Amino acid sequence: MLANLGAEAWKALGRRPLRTGLAMLGMVVGVASVVVMMAVGQGSQERVQEVMRSLGSNVIVVASGAPTAGGVRQASGSAPTLTLGDLAAIAALPSVTAVAPMYYGTAQLVHGAQNWLAPVQGTTPGFFEVRDWPFEAGQSFDEEDLRAGARKAVVGATIVERVFLGEDPVGRTLRIRNVPFVVVGVLARKGRSLSGNDLDDLVIVPYSTARRELYRTGFPGRVWRIMVEADEAAGIAQGEADILMLLRTRHRIAAGAEDDFSVRRQDAVYDNEQEAAGSMRALLATIASVSLLVGGIGIMNIMLVTVTERTREIGLRMAVGARRRDILLQFLYESVVICVAGGVVGLALGVAVAWLVAVRWDMPVIVSLQAGLAAFAASLLAGVVFGLYPARVAARMTPADALRAE
Repeated sequence: MLANLGAEAWKALGRRPLRTGLAMLGMVVGVASVVVMMAVGQGSQERVQEVMRSLGSNVIVVASGAPTAGGVRQASGSAPTLTLGDLAAIAALPSVTAVAPMYYGTAQLVHGAQNWLAPVQGTTPGFFEVRDWPFEAGQSFDEEDLRAGARKAVVGATIVERVFLGEDPVGRTLRIRNVPFVVVGVLARKGRSLSGNDLDDLVIVPYSTARRELYRTGFPGRVWRIMVEADEAAGIAQGEADILMLLRTRHRIAAGAEDDFSVRRQDAVYDNEQEAAGSMRALLATIASVSLLVGGIGIMNIMLVTVTERTREIGLRMAVGARRRDILLQFLYESVVICVAGGVVGLALGVAVAWLVAVRWDMPVIVSLQAGLAAFAASLLAGVVFGLYPARVAARMTPADALRAE
């Protein structure tokens, strides 16, 4: 019986291909919206988790200068408020596992005929522990290199591609601001940050060398930023509290006065990004729901027109023995067929749009089995919900009234 109803539904819909296509259009758009919404939402969530794994969820960043001063951020040329003494004091905290000072800027890189503008950071070997950043080749500079101010450099994967054209750079010379450095290591690829920045487009050198030869700040003994790895047993919240108390004491900041430094936890960044991703998913879900609603209402209206046009056919079927249940199922099947067919086309369109978004705008998308099942379920549910009323209208007709209809 179900097979016969399905065949009858296809046959009836095939008599009006243009009308059937227009009825499907709304469902196609709605289902495609659901697929794209889920693909972008899942991709964004996975991207946030991937980046946070690469950055480390138990990392705390301490920066020189108050976050704002009278609504204006501290100028980049201002004296750093963090010192090497602060660095040593933070490292001695029981809630801290590792620390690394940061000097940073942008510099021109030259190797042979290749040149490239990239971030260059001065730090200590502890940086790689804090960031949990393994090496693809070579090794890090060591404490002796820090004391000697050695011209050694560790490069990211993008530098290998852009400056060394994919060849092994270990042991080769890289000129940074026309100062020759020897490449001693290559970092494993990290990808992009949440803001889209290339994490592999950087060079890392000993902080003593960076301060003396690359970034002559005129502020000896001071650092711009300190990266801290909190002890997992103590917890990142305890680490943050200990750092705040320590630095306020060392900097002699009075109660109620504004800090001359800022402390930021990576897990707080993660929470903010998750909240933003959740807002995006909610917006996309609203758009998809409205699209499905509009498509479903369009199908209901077209099915009502179809019932009106086929009133005499309904009367004839009832006259030869068709029950109300048979009439209801027939028109309900037609509605479901339209919606499911639109769902299949919408699924294909949604996958294509998701792929285009990933390629054109370099956004992370994941088209999963859940997205396909959700699209099928949404189209099936829409067919039942929006096809039920026209089917009930058809089933309530009496044979006499239906046969008299013009």
